[in-house]
Amino acid sequence: MTKKTKVLLADDQPLLRMGFSLILEAEEAMEVCGEASDGIEAIEQTERLAPDVVLMDVRMPRMDGIEATRRITAAHPGTRVIILTTFDLDEYAFDGLRAGASAFLLKDVAPEELVHAVQLVASGDAVVAPRVTQRLLETYVRPATGEAGAPSSSAAERAEDPLLADLTPREREVLEAISEGLSNAEIAHRFFLSEATVKTHVRRILTKLHLRDRVQAVVYAYETGLVIPSQGLDY
Repeated sequence: MTKKTKVLLADDQPLLRMGFSLILEAEEAMEVCGEASDGIEAIEQTERLAPDVVLMDVRMPRMDGIEATRRITAAHPGTRVIILTTFDLDEYAFDGLRAGASAFLLKDVAPEELVHAVQLVASGDAVVAPRVTQRLLETYVRPATGEAGAPSSSAAERAEDPLLADLTPREREVLEAISEGLSNAEIAHRFFLSEATVKTHVRRILTKLHLRDRVQAVVYAYETGLVIPSQGLDY
């Protein structure tokens, strides 16, 4: 019997929790193991139920989803968090990624996209909506240049993170490709590698940089200055 993906729903709107629950419970491979109406309950339920994925609203009473995400990802490495937000360019969603979330979704997501997102995040093997995630980073990570066009001192300091020196040239190339939102198959095609080799590189990158997953690798690449936000991508 295939192990079901356990999902915890954390949102202060009962109707939204009900709608998501109906969608996910219709999938044989998924189980809604619990619900929470605020961040504190989300932490308590995660401790008790050990879900694989938490769908986490950012704006909730008592404790918001950002702080709850930070505490859950720190205490439960095996649990992945998907941030729920109303707007695609939402600074709260970006803060959620920095806090340890693996992805974010709009609350009006189509049912099939919700299911697919939970599957991807549970697998730990892909970035959900990579172009939208990249656009978030382009918007909220400050460009690594000062007003005169020269690298700012803070950007230079971030770029000198000693952990980057531990990466091989190939691993650095793969990290840059991950930051573009490329899948393992696309990275393999670009560098003439097998997908198995790419997976090995990705695993080593995450281990060396002490990161949870690919989304955290993308955030890291931007915040260290390895990837510089561009001035107007064509989305």
